[in-house]
Formats: sequence, C-alpha cells, structure tokens
Amino acid sequence: MFPLKDDNPRSRFPILTALFLVMNTAIFVYTLLSGTFEETIDSYGMRPVEILSGKRLETLITSMFLHGGILHIAGNMLFLFIFGDNVEDVLGHGKFLLFYLTTGIAASLIHAATDPSSSIPTIGASGAISGVLGAYVVLYPGARVLTAVGIYFFWRLVKIPAVFFLGFWFLLQVLSASVTWMTGVSEGVAYWAHIGGFVAGAIVALPTRTLLKKNMQ
Repeated sequence: MFPLKDDNPRSRFPILTALFLVMNTAIFVYTLLSGTFEETIDSYGMRPVEILSGKRLETLITSMFLHGGILHIAGNMLFLFIFGDNVEDVLGHGKFLLFYLTTGIAASLIHAATDPSSSIPTIGASGAISGVLGAYVVLYPGARVLTAVGIYFFWRLVKIPAVFFLGFWFLLQVLSASVTWMTGVSEGVAYWAHIGGFVAGAIVALPTRTLLKKNMQ
C-alpha cells in the first residue's frame, strides 16, 4: 500500500512541517553533492553504545535530519507531508516542534535499548515521523487516506480510514521487529524506533484528543 494524500483539511499553513521537509531534503542533497555523505553520517549518526554511555547525546537530534538514500528520504518525507500538517495544525507550531523532537528522541532511545552494544550509526527522521503517525491515528482515526493498492501489476486507488491504514503500518513494524529478533538477521531498518516513536506519539496525543472532544460538545 502506498499513501498519496489524505482528505483531512487544515486551518493554517504547516510552517514547521514544511521546514522539516526542506531541511531534510537540503541536507541530503548537500551531503551528496559535496562528497561528505559518508563522513556526515559517521560524524552525526546516533550510535546506541555511545548514547547509553552518555556520550555524544547531540546525535539524538542530528541523526534525525540525515538519510541513507533516495528511497529512505522519499518515503519519510512522503509520510511527513501527508500526515504532519494536520498534527501541527491541532498542536500549534511551538508544541509540534517539541512533539517532533521529543518523539524522535524517544524512538532513538528505544532503538538503543534494544541494541545496546551497536556502534552502527542510526539515521533518519522515521522515529519522529512515526510519532506523527501515532498522533494522527489518535486524533483523526476516521480521516480517509487515498492509497494505491497493488496486486502484482494491477494498481487500484482506494480511500482507507487512517485507523486501518496506520494500524496496518504499525502491525508491519511489529511483525518485522519480531522476525528480526527471532532470526537475528537485521535488515538495517530500526523497526523498534518506529514502534517506539508511534507509541510515544499516540500517548502524547491522547490528552489533546480528549480536549478536542470536550470542545466539540
């Protein structure tokens, strides 16, 4: 399943969502064109073994703005573009900034806890974006997501409620993390960061959902 857009209108321009999109893309393009791609990842990627020993804690933030390839950044930015604006809309710009960074850090810490001896740099905005997805499914479970569903070579456009689309996405992360844990074979994807970010985002969004319900009554 490939999301294209949602049918959830917003009331104001998502300044920070747009800024994160531009920042992530600009940093990725710059590191490629400048020839500093591998050096940047090595210097600013998050290594679990360092974080858990209290070293280079700044990489909890810097790693969130680095990506390992075109498909990596394209997938992350697509999900941020579709779902980030509505979460920013309801939280407000300032709270959304805090929310994004906090869930991203939480995701990295959970990933580090599941692989504490790893010295492999972890990068990507997917932990923070998973937080956005968790918040979105709590705040807008009934919003419909226009999705391209492919079976072999046949594709069909279907509108799927967010609770089912994002629920299926979360289930895939749990299944993938479980397979990795049982087989000991890593795909190079921080599934536990996705899970941790999603759960953190959902928990943080719960009070906001309660407040929205009260305001609608």
